Amino acid sequence: MRKITARLALIGVAAATMSMVPLAGTSYAAGGCSGAGCDNKGPATYRCDASSSTKRTVNSNGRVAELRWSADCLAGWVRIKNNADPSVYDSTATIEKWSLDGKLLKSLSVRTPGYGQTDWSNMLGGPEFEYRVCVRFDSDLYPLQCSSKF
Repeated sequence: MRKITARLALIGVAAATMSMVPLAGTSYAAGGCSGAGCDNKGPATYRCDASSSTKRTVNSNGRVAELRWSADCLAGWVRIKNNADPSVYDSTATIEKWSLDGKLLKSLSVRTPGYGQTDWSNMLGGPEFEYRVCVRFDSDLYPLQCSSKF
């Protein structure tokens, strides 16, 4: 009788545990991270890109960097498109995370892809911070260009 009671208890624990696992299509699966918990995670992987919009844009010599923000994930990233033909100089797009008192806390970068292509960085998150995006060239021919903060 003890073995049967123990097995039934084990089955009950397993059933309760399975009921806590999120299923595909639930709101948890749609985001998967939130705020600073999204730091250095991919926006597509965590499905934050589905609810994103462009908050700031900077264009530096044909490199268009956008600050993308997900209201669902409370996180942002830089998306860069290379409209420069020919792409003679290499460049990098960066998203920066700033404290409200003006201190740079973190940044993530992505190399600018080839002509006509788009790429993006991982995310930085949290609604209690400010963000901006920048384009930096490897040469000193073009100055650093940054958006205003969001």
